[in-house]
Amino acid sequence: MTDELELEQNGGAPMRPRENRMGTAPVTRLILSMSWPAMLSMLIQALYNIVDSAFVARISEDALTALTLVFPVQMLLVAVGVGTGIGINSLVSRRLGARRYEEASQAASAGIKLAVISWIFFALIGGFLSGPIVHLFSDDPVICRMGVQYLTIVFVFSISSMVQMILEKTIQSVGNMVWPMISSICGCVTNIILDPILIFGLLGAPKLGVIGAAIATIIGQTVSVLISLYVVTHKVHDIHIDMHAKLDKYTVGKIYAVGIPSILMQTVISIANALMNLILVGLSTTAVAVMGVYGRLQSFIFMPVFGLNQGTTPIFGFNYGAGNKERLVKALKTAWVMAFCIMLCGFILFQTVPEVLLGFFDASPQMLEIGVHAFRIISICFLPASIGIIGGSMFAATGHGVISLVSAVVRQLVFIVPSAFILSRIGGLDMVWWAFPISEIFGLAYVLIMLKWLFKHDINKLRRFDDIDSGIL
Repeated sequence: MTDELELEQNGGAPMRPRENRMGTAPVTRLILSMSWPAMLSMLIQALYNIVDSAFVARISEDALTALTLVFPVQMLLVAVGVGTGIGINSLVSRRLGARRYEEASQAASAGIKLAVISWIFFALIGGFLSGPIVHLFSDDPVICRMGVQYLTIVFVFSISSMVQMILEKTIQSVGNMVWPMISSICGCVTNIILDPILIFGLLGAPKLGVIGAAIATIIGQTVSVLISLYVVTHKVHDIHIDMHAKLDKYTVGKIYAVGIPSILMQTVISIANALMNLILVGLSTTAVAVMGVYGRLQSFIFMPVFGLNQGTTPIFGFNYGAGNKERLVKALKTAWVMAFCIMLCGFILFQTVPEVLLGFFDASPQMLEIGVHAFRIISICFLPASIGIIGGSMFAATGHGVISLVSAVVRQLVFIVPSAFILSRIGGLDMVWWAFPISEIFGLAYVLIMLKWLFKHDINKLRRFDDIDSGIL
């Protein structure tokens, strides 16, 4: 069944629908134009993570350890926000590709209500369960106190963060990558400026320590969401958000058909990080701090690839919805080459100057000894990860979110945690870091196998827009 197209009217005469550049522009130029804003935005976010952790490290190594221990829990909030946003991005871009504009707007409107519902859930967790959660990871009273303070604030006041993640993906789904970049940069810059002021009590502000870091984060997120709200109501014309629209069960189901696997995928990563912290804390609390530093620094390499991912997801989804296999394949190959080049640069950096990287965080001699060895081993995983990340984007954009979920489980849980545990027993701390490249290699194998399946059973059978069965959307 072919859906009735929403046509522009001119004096009562129907006009041809506008062509979207995601279906017509040269692929390489299109990916670059849509990805660079997200890549720059993600780089700024990574820079913020580094600066934020560097400031926290100057409070004490315990403060850095506290934030590292609660980070996997904090990432559960991000998992729900980003996962829901990915589901919306995939659905909106596919419906735009099939020229189903009214239904695309319906999906975007549902996203705001889902963001508010998600915030209420995490606010309750932050208000009542922060203490018990933090004490699962450590008995150290200083570490626990700082961890509870930080986690409570970022959860209770997470509405800006949740709405921002949804709006960012919604704006990206129509091919607009510049405004999400602007909103993200403004929020991160605000955060970076406020961090030293509130952490160390500069310019007459109270000295708040990790509480100041949490407050700076919330204020930065609020700046971002205010900009995004303006953009989605005044600058985006392909879709229209109606705050009075009811949540449609069919639309919500389609969002979470892709969104839930993505949420579970991110949740698996959080669980794996938490389990890794438990393994490491049994070997050395300094190793936990090293893991926290690595997580911040590697984000500076991975974030541009994730930005590339954001730029290519709507391109994949649009051309899949339009049945344009040739452009879909070309976009996938081009994105792979770009991602690999980025990761290769990161690999070289971590191999050659790990001491310099650790020096940004006032690393102690013991932290340097552990960290240099760890960085050189873990960074081996960068190269296979480049292929896996872009492959996961293809699965999500084409509505096969479950495959992305299983990929994350293979990479982040099935192999990495058991490998780390076994290696820690065999060779102690020096061996545990090999779990990362081992897991990533198995993850790459899975992604390649499933991509072959996807092409054989789905993509190779694509038909152009006019012949597509609307059931796939």
